Amino acid sequence: MLTKKQIQLLEFISQRMNRDGVPPSFDEMKDALDLRSKSGIHRLVTALEERGFIRRLPHRARALEIVRLPDTLSRPQAKTNDGSAKSPAGFSPRVVGNSRPKQPRGAMPLTDSGAIDLPLMGRIAAGVPIEAISEVAQHVSVPGSMLTGPGDHYALEVRGDSMIDAGIHDGDVVIIRHQDIAENGDIIVALIEGTEATLKRFRRKGKMIALEAANPAYETRVLPDHAVQVRGRLVGLIRSY
Repeated sequence: MLTKKQIQLLEFISQRMNRDGVPPSFDEMKDALDLRSKSGIHRLVTALEERGFIRRLPHRARALEIVRLPDTLSRPQAKTNDGSAKSPAGFSPRVVGNSRPKQPRGAMPLTDSGAIDLPLMGRIAAGVPIEAISEVAQHVSVPGSMLTGPGDHYALEVRGDSMIDAGIHDGDVVIIRHQDIAENGDIIVALIEGTEATLKRFRRKGKMIALEAANPAYETRVLPDHAVQVRGRLVGLIRSY
């Protein structure tokens, strides 16, 4: 069962997508629901995603997709020239009924051994930030048990030694669950100023974000929160010997 605010947000997103073909921004959602901060919207979006009503598409700004609507919301229907109903523009619901765990977007089907092919997006810096990664370089097969709950996952190859005290070495492949929020202490993929990507431990300090290394040779980088975007949280690691 959804809360009143969750239903209001889902209805607002649906209406805007029907009208404009794209979802509203988080600021527009905040204003529409009369909330004081975007953190409340993040919680509502996460709750709707976990309940299977929406999904977030990775590596794209303002990328939300409505999967289904609750019975309490009536879907507006446009009329064709002959007066019959047609599907609203920009809205194509996809309801998936499946007892198997949700697979990452773009992943290959589960094999008998439970392995899943994840996109290997390229290299991520565990050291000095490198240029942002956005293209799929290849795929890597990982145990399905390594994926944590619903949502999209992807893999990155680590370059550098700034996270070595956290057990993350140069050349390791890290498994990332795509999400745009983080808790203090999470190891995340951080996008800095939209151009640099790095793997660091997340700490929020008021309106500032600290990106902490796990190597005393590297300094903690402190940035205003608007300069840092969370692109996912570390959930697993693969190492070849």
